[in-house]
Amino acid sequence: MAKWGEGDPRWIVEERPDATNVNNWHWTEKNATPWSKDRLHQLFQDFKIAGHSDIECAVDAVDKCTGEATVNNRKGKLIFFYEWELVLKWSGKLLKNSKLNHKGKLTIPNLSEENDLADVEITVTIDESNDESETLKQFMYNVGRDRVRQQLGAYIRELKEEYSKNLILPKKGDEAGNPVATAKDANNARNAAQKAASNSSVAAPRANNSAVGCKLDVRTLSMTEEFHCSANDLYNALTKPDMVTAFTRAPAKVDAVRGGEFVLYGGNVLGKFEELVPEKKIQQSWRLKNWSSGHYSNVVIELEETSSSTMMSLKQTGIPASEYDAMKTNWYRYYWHSIKQTFGFGTSISDAL
Repeated sequence: MAKWGEGDPRWIVEERPDATNVNNWHWTEKNATPWSKDRLHQLFQDFKIAGHSDIECAVDAVDKCTGEATVNNRKGKLIFFYEWELVLKWSGKLLKNSKLNHKGKLTIPNLSEENDLADVEITVTIDESNDESETLKQFMYNVGRDRVRQQLGAYIRELKEEYSKNLILPKKGDEAGNPVATAKDANNARNAAQKAASNSSVAAPRANNSAVGCKLDVRTLSMTEEFHCSANDLYNALTKPDMVTAFTRAPAKVDAVRGGEFVLYGGNVLGKFEELVPEKKIQQSWRLKNWSSGHYSNVVIELEETSSSTMMSLKQTGIPASEYDAMKTNWYRYYWHSIKQTFGFGTSISDAL
């Protein structure tokens, strides 16, 4: 048996007040999941979003909170693990001319220690699309996301401060009767916690107080098209993976359930299904890959079957103004014309281009 001061310190278990984890060598862990869930709910309960005198928005509550968080100590080093998927409910209204209340959601799929806070994806959606709600949506995109990131930064800092306590244990000679050693250990633990917490504050973006809700110029597109098929056939062409793959002529990911994702044209078109009514309606959060990060348009496709055909109507809100003209042409070319050509649902619509 090696004497104190000799040999590998991992095997020396004497000469410690509690005779455990000498020199903080061994792995110790705290489960921070229950605390984290409670704190995230508190941070986003009735959280007001300021930044524009004519707009009033708030995050009302946490709709979904799944994941885990743990804090570990190894060789006196604090290691933090957290991974969360959050869905927040938000609401807002315009204070001039109209006081109708509009609702939507903020989706945060990847709050993790692996990502800088500034890189955490936050998607903004609205329940019903119109001119007022689109203005509020843009405000939440330009201003609200920064405020939400500040709250996430507060959670990360508090996690690291709260769960650093008592993970770095006193070493040999740090008994209660040795105030100098005890103070030194407490100071080391505090410094470790502050150093860890500082990493989250550095990554937090600064709020842009000059940002306004209408910063991004957007347009609304409406179109109708006739297909010589049943409403069921056209609905399937837009939602069945094999049929979507056929008319896009490329591998397609299509999960046609509420909240399911779709990825088309080599990842250039992507989004989520928000609502599905077989043979009647398809609503999507829809974007092009090259659009501003986190910005989605809202697409509503409605089908009405007649005695000899099906009328399709599309309304797309939130299109960046610079993309409007190309968007109209591309819907015709890469969706409607391609569907007709692939499945024989109509004649060529080249004259519509």
